[in-house]
Amino acid sequence: MNSAIFRKWLPERWLNHFALAPSDLLRDATYRRLWTSILISSFGGQVTLLALPLTAAVLLHASPTQMGLLTAMEIIPFALFSLPTGVWLDRVRKLPVYVVGELSIALAVATVPAAWWFGWLSMRWLYIVAFLIGAVNTTAGSAAQIVLTQIVPRERLVEAHAKNALATSAAEVTGPGAAGALIKLTGAPVALLADALLLLISAAILRGVPVKENPIRRGAPFWAAMREGVNFVRSNPLLVTMASCVGAWQMCNQAAMVVQILFATRQLGLSERGVGLSYVTLGVGTVLASANGYRVVRRFGPGPTLVLGFAISGAGWLLLSLAPLNALGVAAYALMLMMFGMGAVFIFINFLSLRQSVTPGPMLGRMTSTMRWLILIPAGPGALLGGWLGEHLGLRFAMGFAGAAALILAMIAWRLPVIRSVTTLPTLKAEAVTPYSSD
Repeated sequence: MNSAIFRKWLPERWLNHFALAPSDLLRDATYRRLWTSILISSFGGQVTLLALPLTAAVLLHASPTQMGLLTAMEIIPFALFSLPTGVWLDRVRKLPVYVVGELSIALAVATVPAAWWFGWLSMRWLYIVAFLIGAVNTTAGSAAQIVLTQIVPRERLVEAHAKNALATSAAEVTGPGAAGALIKLTGAPVALLADALLLLISAAILRGVPVKENPIRRGAPFWAAMREGVNFVRSNPLLVTMASCVGAWQMCNQAAMVVQILFATRQLGLSERGVGLSYVTLGVGTVLASANGYRVVRRFGPGPTLVLGFAISGAGWLLLSLAPLNALGVAAYALMLMMFGMGAVFIFINFLSLRQSVTPGPMLGRMTSTMRWLILIPAGPGALLGGWLGEHLGLRFAMGFAGAAALILAMIAWRLPVIRSVTTLPTLKAEAVTPYSSD
């Protein structure tokens, strides 16, 4: 499909109806196409977020263990493929990887309604689909982060990530309700076709986006190049510290995520509809943080705002662990979701911006994959720990552990000068990294 068709997406005259500054990133036609693609694919993602597990739970009557394995199948590819993917991404053009990734996920989710129609659908089929989605996200997700650096100047990365988070937040506010209505109307498997269609539109918008690709380095030994990526991260104190802190936060996040739905349904007595409505506040939190994140960063700096994200999400988890089992507890559950949304946005817009700002272009693929690998290593143990604590010591204890650990993490991170002192985005002293020769 010719990309010229999509030059009408969010045309300049539309922006005159909104209070955008003349220098706002959305005034840039190239970034606007990327942002629009993210917005559309995020709406599709909300459909899959609900439809895939509902297909397993309702249609296939999956057990809790099977549901846990379905979630794990999306995480496993990150542990298996992240490091070698980084080497590969530094040797290829990133935009085609991003586009093919959108198309591949569209195909994967479309196989679910097809299998259901022909009577082939099973949990094994869903495991394969989940694994494929995780594998594509391992590669195309990293490529997408690099494409942003090829479109947006490094000094504006915080602003760009905040706007990207705003696009995702808009989908989180309105997407669950629309997805729920679609699932009720058509059934969970058929609803996945909506995600496939939206991903096809997203890929069509991305196709042909003008990017400034870094020179492709070829000929270096593969394992040496992978070690170089790991060594680059290891030799940078800011990257090592952020990977450790965000990895610890991921452990807390997974521990809380495993039990928070159980707490809502079994302790607070919320119905599925009540849980869904509560999740709207998650979107509200991400919208608030996304809309104001750039201003907060300009006021306090990327490092302190990152720490603030740890504290806000941790306080939310701890609040729920202490909530009474009545209407106030339901309000605390909704507030916890909103605080989590705010905290996660403050964490990731700064985490992504800082790590990209200190990395030369030829190293972006390996750095991105290495950092994603490092922060997801604690995710699995965190989920297992949260489940064990919830089963043996109580759901409140698991939520309290996640909240207290996140607040302790915030205090430790604040005492680290390498994070606390980062009040502006670092500037690269050199753009090239040449520890070995290329062809």
